[in-house]
Amino acid sequence: MGPKEFFFNGHNYFFSGHLPAFRTAKYDWLDARNACREYCMDLVSIETQEENNLIFKLIQQNDIPYIWTSGRLCDFKGCENRRDLEPKNIFGWFWSATRVKMAPTTQIPQGWGYNAWSQSGHKKVPQPDNAEFDINGTNESCVSVLNNVYKDGIAWHDVACYHEKPFVCEDSEELLTYVASTNPGIRL
Repeated sequence: MGPKEFFFNGHNYFFSGHLPAFRTAKYDWLDARNACREYCMDLVSIETQEENNLIFKLIQQNDIPYIWTSGRLCDFKGCENRRDLEPKNIFGWFWSATRVKMAPTTQIPQGWGYNAWSQSGHKKVPQPDNAEFDINGTNESCVSVLNNVYKDGIAWHDVACYHEKPFVCEDSEELLTYVASTNPGIRL
C-alpha cells in the first residue's frame, strides 16, 4: 500500500523526509500519525532492541535531528484512576500503534541491553521529565527520538505532542488486516 523504504521483521517502514510528498514536511504527532495511516501504516512502535537500533541507525546515517514515534502517555480520558499506570511518568507509556505497554521508564526493557530513554534533557534529569509543563503548562505526552539535542546522543524523549517533526511510519497489522478483509483480492 504505502512507500517501502526498508523492511524489518515482516514490516515495511519509511522515513517521511525521504519521500517527495513529505521531504520538508513536519507535522504534529496526530497529523504525523494520520499521514502514516493514509498508507495502512502508523507511527513506528519501537518494541525490540533490534528495531530501536534500526531506527537509531537511520537517524545517525541521515543526520536526522528528531522523529516522532507512536509512543504516547496514557494521560487522557479512560486512563484516570488506573493504579497500574502510576506513577504515570514511569508506568503510563504505551505504543499507540500496537497498544502495547512500554516497559517502566526507569528500567531496561526485557531482552534489551540498555534503556533507550535519555539520561538528560531540558531539566538535565533522566527522561521522561515533562519539562515543558514547567515552561508553559503543556504536558509532554508523546515520544520522540532526538538526535543529540541535549548532548545525550540519540535517545527517547517525552515531547509535547503539538511540536512539528518528521516521522517514521511502520506497517499497521490492524489496518492491513482491515483493508484486506473489506477488499477481497486486493494486493497489499
